Amino acid sequence: MYRLLLPVILLLTLVALSVLSDRPLPRADLTYTNSAEVNTLDPQRMSWMHDLRTARLLYQGLVANDVLASEFTIIPAVAESWQISPDTKTYTFHLRKNAKWSNGQPVTAHDFRYAWRRALLPDLVSDYVKMFLNIKGATAFYDWRQQQLEDFPDRTFVSAADRQRAAYELWEQTKAKFDELVALTAPDDHTLIVTLERPVPYFLELCAFAVFSPVYEPLVAPYERPDPTTARLIRKPGWTKPGVLISNGPFILTQWRMKRDMRFEKNPYFWDKDAIAIDSIHIPSISDPNAAVLAYQTGTIDWIANVTAPYRGDMVAQKQAFLDEHREEIERYHAQGLDQFTIDRLLPNDPRAHTHAVPSFGTYFYNFNCNPILPDGQKNPFADARVRRAFAMTVDKKSVADQIRRLNEPTASTLIPPNSIAGYTSPAGLPNIGDAKDQTERDAIIAQAQQLLKEASFPNDFIVEMAFNKDSGHDLIAQAIAKSWQKHLGVKTKLEQNELKIFREDLKTKQYMTARAGWFGDYGDPTTFLNINYSTDGNNDRAYNNPHYDQLLDQAALELDPAKRMTLLQEAERIIVEEDLPLIPIFHYATIYMFDAHTLTGLSTHPRTKQNPYLIDILTDDKGPNQPKPMRHHAATEAPSP
Repeated sequence: MYRLLLPVILLLTLVALSVLSDRPLPRADLTYTNSAEVNTLDPQRMSWMHDLRTARLLYQGLVANDVLASEFTIIPAVAESWQISPDTKTYTFHLRKNAKWSNGQPVTAHDFRYAWRRALLPDLVSDYVKMFLNIKGATAFYDWRQQQLEDFPDRTFVSAADRQRAAYELWEQTKAKFDELVALTAPDDHTLIVTLERPVPYFLELCAFAVFSPVYEPLVAPYERPDPTTARLIRKPGWTKPGVLISNGPFILTQWRMKRDMRFEKNPYFWDKDAIAIDSIHIPSISDPNAAVLAYQTGTIDWIANVTAPYRGDMVAQKQAFLDEHREEIERYHAQGLDQFTIDRLLPNDPRAHTHAVPSFGTYFYNFNCNPILPDGQKNPFADARVRRAFAMTVDKKSVADQIRRLNEPTASTLIPPNSIAGYTSPAGLPNIGDAKDQTERDAIIAQAQQLLKEASFPNDFIVEMAFNKDSGHDLIAQAIAKSWQKHLGVKTKLEQNELKIFREDLKTKQYMTARAGWFGDYGDPTTFLNINYSTDGNNDRAYNNPHYDQLLDQAALELDPAKRMTLLQEAERIIVEEDLPLIPIFHYATIYMFDAHTLTGLSTHPRTKQNPYLIDILTDDKGPNQPKPMRHHAATEAPSP
């Protein structure tokens, strides 16, 4: 009898344990959703915006951006102070002594040194390794390690054990070579000294970037071991799991259920924990953009970090109608210097006002493959800049922005969003039919474009292939551009839609003719956009090569006078957007948020769109009954009078 009951009892016990382990936790102080699943919590391997946003919850670098200040200034973080040498090449950071890891151990200069060494290893294949190559000796170290790894498989070994021993010996040699070559030293636990190859005016901006965050060596190192066959480090992600991960940021990871949710609790050891108004954050995984909007409308989440629902254009139009109804009030608030989100909070609470279109530090564009020969072996007419200019002039950018996107995004004549970088003035850009003042001007632009094609002997029977990935309306944009080229230039087009993974691979390997693309700046300097067209840059998907353009960027890298440096960079951008056109800027992105400004504060309106969720607070307000969700935490501060 008992033998028969034993399996049943065991099964019931397992079910009970499963139910208990999956028991829902109390609602977090802040619940928001990203547009995609987090890929990694290893800061040195991150590249996606939502990954970097999550990194700023878990980690803190030497410095940070003051995202709520209009100037987006650099402020102290783990480093409480720093000095810059007279030649602006050596930075000495002084780490605060009360900075701690989530296990209570002190954050030291050695932790930063270890993390930055990881980022410099070719084994890691970091998307942002070039940022670290600004450090003196870093390129020499990277090249040395890469050569050693390339040579290792060709070496002869007596046995497998001998090969494995050699792989470990090479790793020890690599660490010693780093100490020898790279000008990154920690003379004591709270001092980090960095010497650069040349002055980098935006180096502190780089230090504020999440990939420059420290990681805890006693935790991470055991998960990284040399592969006995290739000698490359095998990196296992087990150290990023909840209950295992040790971090130094304002929050700690307490739950991560893949494709379900993530949960964070305030880090009790964070040096500035008293300045954080919320204690817990929940990030459910909602892959369907329509479901995300519904979750917000039903009060399940407080903020959508990137609204991608196909009807978001209608949402923005409804918000605009609401703003038009309160135009006079808004003008008064603007005169007081108030930002967009503060003004929204001062206006009546209307569900239409919960959609927020914010200018972003990014540009949507179309690439040209500039190689002389196309992947199929035929001569590439787009290798001629005259052809590229003609095609650029006949894209109706305004139609794309106003009729397809419908997000109040400005058309783009430049790669760098205007007025997004202090001290930098963008060039005018190339004339475009969408921005023509009247039909006469439009006809003149079309005639000029047709003449350029004639001068370049553009083949009459040539079929222009346009590559793009599924989703996000890229197909509609491609159709509109193709229609414009067919109408005004008389060319034939072929649309090529692929899955995102295939599309990206084709872009990187230059297996395309023209292709949609986009770029968001990583730091507050023109080079964050301009470098992607440098001939040898890993993000130069266009195979563009202009020695004069490279020379301008090289000169700017050595120029110590800030004004002269900006002039050099402006000329570089002018070449890109007025003469050579390796790409066609179409529009500057807007990011669409969804939240109630009467309830939630602490989000930035700055076009850099670098949001720090740990700065968010949930407001209480006793002024009226029109609050759709329960209020928590701090009372709203008194608003300026209208």
